[in-house]
Amino acid sequence: MTEYWQEKLITWGTFFGIIFGTLVVGWIVNRLFKRYIQRSTTIMNNDPTSYLFLRHSLRGLIFVLGFSLAAYSLPSLRGLAGSLVAGAGIFAIAIGFASQQALANIVGGLFIVIFKPYRVNDRLRLRNTLVGVVEDITLRHTVIRDFENRRILIPNSVISEEVIINADFGDDKICKWLELTVVHDSDIDLAKALMEEEALKHPLHLDTRTPEDIEAGKPEIMVRLIQLDERGARLRAYVWAKDSADAFAMSCDLLETIKKRFDEAGIRLTFLPDMFQNNN
Repeated sequence: MTEYWQEKLITWGTFFGIIFGTLVVGWIVNRLFKRYIQRSTTIMNNDPTSYLFLRHSLRGLIFVLGFSLAAYSLPSLRGLAGSLVAGAGIFAIAIGFASQQALANIVGGLFIVIFKPYRVNDRLRLRNTLVGVVEDITLRHTVIRDFENRRILIPNSVISEEVIINADFGDDKICKWLELTVVHDSDIDLAKALMEEEALKHPLHLDTRTPEDIEAGKPEIMVRLIQLDERGARLRAYVWAKDSADAFAMSCDLLETIKKRFDEAGIRLTFLPDMFQNNN
């Protein structure tokens, strides 16, 4: 009787030991990768996307192997596994169908990491309503943090099929279109000059002109009259910023300062178009 309980104790001790060891190893790997990713992205200025996906992949592999080994350590589960392998063709087919979506998400995440249509910290727009910054790419889904600090979870297989507007793909610089519509009897030249002056004063604007452009006399801020209609004359200033976040902050500031300058000069606005309809 004593030998029976000793054997049971050893068997269950091995089972729970493997489970505990798996959790510890998974926690250590996750912790080390977090530290490495933080160091790599802040100090070495590397893209964290591949590291994050590799971290999730390793943790998943550790848990699968650990839990499988723990199950195999129990004779009862080992026998059950053998019987399932011997006569569970239909069960295997059902599992295969059930795992198709999970496999599609893993493959979709792998393709995202390899081809990089977007990366962690990129600003995305999907379906014209979902806008946010990529926070993480797991084995199952992409996590996007919107500007109300909410998380949008999109399966990798779904987002792989979406048309995405990535404001940070390739060159991070962005040309912000600042559009204002003034009444027809306004002094157009004065309105253009005020828009150019305020844009030049803003600390976030960039001068993207080449030496050839400067030599040819191309203005640092281009302001054009782009449309005349029943509402008035629409003016557009082309202002460059280093990335989409700076472009958004700059456009908000410029809307306010230009509005004040127009009020002082007696220039009346008739229409404020959607500032995010073009190139955010």
